[in-house]
Amino acid sequence: MSKSSGKKKPARRGKALLLGVGLDSDGHKRITTGPNFALVGGTQETHEVMTEKAIKINEKLAAKGKSLEQVSREEFDDIAAAVGLQRHEPSQR
Repeated sequence: MSKSSGKKKPARRGKALLLGVGLDSDGHKRITTGPNFALVGGTQETHEVMTEKAIKINEKLAAKGKSLEQVSREEFDDIAAAVGLQRHEPSQR
């Protein structure tokens, strides 16, 4: 039989990924990936804005010495707001 030390292993957090989807289109297929993000679709302008925001989020994470997996939802919301994003809460019907 194995002995239990009574210590629980810390919960493993999975890999976090930012996913950006541009819903407008000009007929071109655009895909941009980074170390922790994937961006698809959108017009050239939309895709550039998504790319810029993803890069700025990563810069802010790096300045804090953290990775995407290491920030809480609230901390991520603060970072996202700092780069001009806001959480969209769907309406309850």
